[in-house]
Amino acid sequence: MELVAKESTDDYLKIAHSLAQEFAKTTIERDKQGGTAKVERDLLRKSGLLSLIIPKSLGGHGEDWKTVFHITREFAKVDGSIAHLFAYHFLCLTSVHLYGSPQQKEKFYRETADNHYFWGNAFNPRDQNLIAKKGGLHWRLSGRKSFCSGAKDSDRLLISATSPHSDRPIIAVIPSKRIGIHIQDDWDSFGQKQTDSGTVIFEDVFLEKEEVLAFYEQNIEGLFPTIRTHTAQTILIHVLLGIAEGAFGEAKEYTKNGSRPWLTSHVDHAENDPYTIGHYGDLFVQLKASAALAQNAVDALQNVWDKEQSLTAQERGECGIVIATAKVSVTKTALEVTNRMFNVMGARATSAKYGFDRFWRNVRTHTLHDPIEYKIRDIGNWVLNDELPEITAYS
Repeated sequence: MELVAKESTDDYLKIAHSLAQEFAKTTIERDKQGGTAKVERDLLRKSGLLSLIIPKSLGGHGEDWKTVFHITREFAKVDGSIAHLFAYHFLCLTSVHLYGSPQQKEKFYRETADNHYFWGNAFNPRDQNLIAKKGGLHWRLSGRKSFCSGAKDSDRLLISATSPHSDRPIIAVIPSKRIGIHIQDDWDSFGQKQTDSGTVIFEDVFLEKEEVLAFYEQNIEGLFPTIRTHTAQTILIHVLLGIAEGAFGEAKEYTKNGSRPWLTSHVDHAENDPYTIGHYGDLFVQLKASAALAQNAVDALQNVWDKEQSLTAQERGECGIVIATAKVSVTKTALEVTNRMFNVMGARATSAKYGFDRFWRNVRTHTLHDPIEYKIRDIGNWVLNDELPEITAYS
């Protein structure tokens, strides 16, 4: 499944579709087991897809966010955890472009493409329990980070740490296996079980000056670094939408081949039940509406990403509204689909052997991390009062 000398976006999509079929073979079993999706992560390394967004001049494939999100959604249809890990790899990797110097971007992009590195996350700016103290030209890291998605089995970690020397956080890239880094197996959520989103402990970890991204010491200004928030939100939109689409497809297959008609429905097959037909029509409309809004979000993000340092506050804010609108719609749709799918499948579909509950558990886990009530507030404030959302630099 190795990707070599491919030049068309369709080639990457074909590789992704083939991988998704492979992931689907074990997704129910792996959901029950939890832990690290080591085999699947290695398949992604071998595929070459981890270099998708890296420019061709630096050894990558020169694709854009549209391709990444398309593949994320494809993976999420069969495995929400793999989709999350895949997309967060790019969120962490491209943070070097947002926060680093051109030289740092070139270095980390090139080594990632050359070595098929998988990036993990120890960024989480809301968790300020990791402290960086300077000693000469170097730094020492002590403390811990929570919700570190993809840290286990990663090759590079993107980190943020509180510095006593500045109000700005230190943002850095560090080898995941450096002495003093202890990645814990303590992720025990009922959903997204193979994202390894637990804790990373740092015990007096050495951090080289060159690993600290320029955002800290060179005092990078401008709005471009702040669109990391938009990028993360658009990733989650596509993870949630893909999970919902996967659930819809599984429900349809089961309804046609496994469900029995209700005894007073007076039909011979479940797919002819008028109430079942009504559910499918309603959910289909919701999915299509959410998919259209998700595409708007992708287009808006790619537009502001391409503007880089010329990005204005108005452009950033309007992009945020487009993404927030999609997030609200997709969240509601995903929760609705993954719940109501049981209405159209029936009682026998709750058997553990099918693992259909994984779709709802994965969606519910994600949606609790980012309450849509605040998105709705921002949208309403913009619609009614022409006020753009608050700008946050690091989240």
